Amino acid sequence: MDPTRSIAIIGASNDRKKFGNKAVRAFVEQGWTVYPVHPTETQVEGLPTFKSVLDIPGHVDEASLYIPPPKLKHALEEIAKKGIKTVWFNPGTEDPEALEYAEELRLDHVIGCSIVGLGLDPHKL
Repeated sequence: MDPTRSIAIIGASNDRKKFGNKAVRAFVEQGWTVYPVHPTETQVEGLPTFKSVLDIPGHVDEASLYIPPPKLKHALEEIAKKGIKTVWFNPGTEDPEALEYAEELRLDHVIGCSIVGLGLDPHKL
């Protein structure tokens, strides 16, 4: 557990069945500093929610995407502008154009479930 690690969950949700919620809970459980990002929610799982990664104060290590492909390009631009280096493309977000754009922006990207990346089973959350 490394409390200095931080992640923005883009597409965080208050619906506990959605992976955008499961990811918030999983990363909190593993001791990460978690920044839920959602355009209209004010909090997710008791954490304050940010409308954009650009609204998050200070440094953020990683971002995990839980948004539909049409919203990815804008999110990736903001991620790059914020200086976040690693981006998780969770199942359903691995759009070929978005992946190519992530490369153009020089973002390290991981194609896979960020929850599984923590060593957890998302279906048990």
